[in-house]
Amino acid sequence: MLARAGIGALLLGAMRGGRLTYVGSVGTGFSERNAWPLREQLDKLVSKKPPVTYDGKRKSVVWVRPKLLAEIEYRGWTGDGKLRHASFKGLRDQSDQATIFKIDD
Repeated sequence: MLARAGIGALLLGAMRGGRLTYVGSVGTGFSERNAWPLREQLDKLVSKKPPVTYDGKRKSVVWVRPKLLAEIEYRGWTGDGKLRHASFKGLRDQSDQATIFKIDD
């Protein structure tokens, strides 16, 4: 089942060793108010190549250039380095780039 605006989930990345690394997905927290504007922004960033190494089994992934900053609430990390119980809280302003999460090596 797809969420509002046709967004089923967002695949997420965080910086590790200077590279963007896949850290799981978020499929909850989207509202009618934020889903359509998010979709419009994502549609402008569509890319043929994934910006992260991804070996997941999701089908119909639409890759986008990593230009948006999202605020994600989560409960912890799984053993394989993915976010646990992630929830989308909204997009952050580009001036907040200093707060991009970085994973220690």
